[in-house]
Amino acid sequence: QVQLVESGGGLVQAGGSLRLSCAVSGRTFSTYGMGWFRQAPGKEREFVAAVTWNGGSFNYADSVKGRFTISRDNAKNTVYLQRNSLKPEDTAVYDCAADGGGWADADGGGYDYWGQGTQVTVSS
Repeated sequence: QVQLVESGGGLVQAGGSLRLSCAVSGRTFSTYGMGWFRQAPGKEREFVAAVTWNGGSFNYADSVKGRFTISRDNAKNTVYLQRNSLKPEDTAVYDCAADGGGWADADGGGYDYWGQGTQVTVSS
């Protein structure tokens, strides 16, 4: 019933910037907390960033603080992840997720819906 579709991935040079989008449909987007996770080849999925349902609180992984920014546009049912100063270590499949409870949770187990993922490759 709830679908999340990511877009905006691609190839970027180290030090560059890229913005990912996640469009949500099926239920009331404005009540969802939204998070971004990523999974690099051979590694477990890890938390990246999250925002509460009202955009009033944010959580970021230490590895991306100061470089990544999560935001949301409830009118478009879309959450964004702006990534600046990209590093090769940022190469991964990025997934967005929706939390029906509205929290910006770093624990992936707290999310109810997940997208398909979008590949981001950062060259050195």
